[in-house]
Amino acid sequence: MTPAPAPVAVPRAGRPQPWTKALGRFLAHVVWSSTVHGAENVPATGPVLLASNHASLTDGPLLFGVAPRDVAFLVKKEMFDGPVGWALLRAGQIPIDRSHGDRDALQTVLRVLSEGGAAGVFPEGTRGRGDAASVRSGIAWIALQSGAPVVPVACLGAHRPGERGRTAPPPRRRLHYCFGEPFTVVKEPGVPGRAALAAAVEQVRDKLSAHVLESMRRTGTPLPDDLDAAGLGLRELASDDATGGPR
Repeated sequence: MTPAPAPVAVPRAGRPQPWTKALGRFLAHVVWSSTVHGAENVPATGPVLLASNHASLTDGPLLFGVAPRDVAFLVKKEMFDGPVGWALLRAGQIPIDRSHGDRDALQTVLRVLSEGGAAGVFPEGTRGRGDAASVRSGIAWIALQSGAPVVPVACLGAHRPGERGRTAPPPRRRLHYCFGEPFTVVKEPGVPGRAALAAAVEQVRDKLSAHVLESMRRTGTPLPDDLDAAGLGLRELASDDATGGPR
């Protein structure tokens, strides 16, 4: 009787198999024409959180490919089916259940950071206009708990004003991935947990929005019109949703 083949090992979050990074770079630089700005702003070592705007379904895989470090992004669990799910697991990505505060996903992010790794979140929560006008509280909670620096990221060019049916941008379209200067979210002594979280959300929103606007100016890239958003990303996580409740 022929023995069954050994299962292929799935890497831990934040530790992708090398071919997945190569695939991301191929998509970014061959299928599309991506330019990376400010990669030197991402710390070469130690924990770091990437907070990116979100306007296209290509944002995740292409940002994974062009980032100067391996990054474990939070991705909705519905994506972890079929060939795409198989690839996401081998890329070390983290599934999150958006129907409730997913404590396991948040704890996985904290573990990646505690081991000196890089994690990524699209704080807007769903694909929208990409201007970071809506920032969810998940990344603020993670930043407060971990103390990791946050690097704002602007993904620009995938969709343009007047375009409809926002699926994937046409091949060889010029895209821009702009990494901003890192900042740290700090809980001030004596501030209640909910107030600290609200202040952190505002800080992330302000920093990310300012970075997106500045990146638009520098690259001459407009954002798409405000269309209906399809869910892809991190559901809003209030402090009550996060592990341990309000802090």
